[in-house]
Amino acid sequence: MGTIQSLRSHRGHLCAMAGFAGYTTGWVLLRRRTGRPWPAPARPWDLLLTATATFRLSRLIGKATVTRPLRAPFTEVECSGAPAELNETPREEPGRKTIGELISCPFCLSVWIGITLTGARALWPEATRTLTEALTAVTVSDALQFGYSELSARE
Repeated sequence: MGTIQSLRSHRGHLCAMAGFAGYTTGWVLLRRRTGRPWPAPARPWDLLLTATATFRLSRLIGKATVTRPLRAPFTEVECSGAPAELNETPREEPGRKTIGELISCPFCLSVWIGITLTGARALWPEATRTLTEALTAVTVSDALQFGYSELSARE
């Protein structure tokens, strides 16, 4: 009885894990279907670009005020967070809680985004590199904005 109850209480997370496995498998099957060879192993610079782009995109989707409409059906605003960000909690309604957890958690989103960027790099290396470079530039710009604000506040 305890095992069945435990599975029921984790149903949303089990579905999310199954969805992630299917999503990852989909990228592999899509690559196979195109007949493209596996790309060369990523160079350190490519890994840095992908990691930085993953960080920025996961914050943009999971926390930014401008992307609140994407999260609104699944989360409720708790309070303001970092500049231009919101802290949110998942709605408790069945079917919304797990999605709310995933879509408002940059750490959770980064797993999905990292797989997306890696899969995209295998299929469309030039376009994906352009995207990761742009998101990395935005991340560096954000850091410079925070640094400038901090220096300006000290004067």
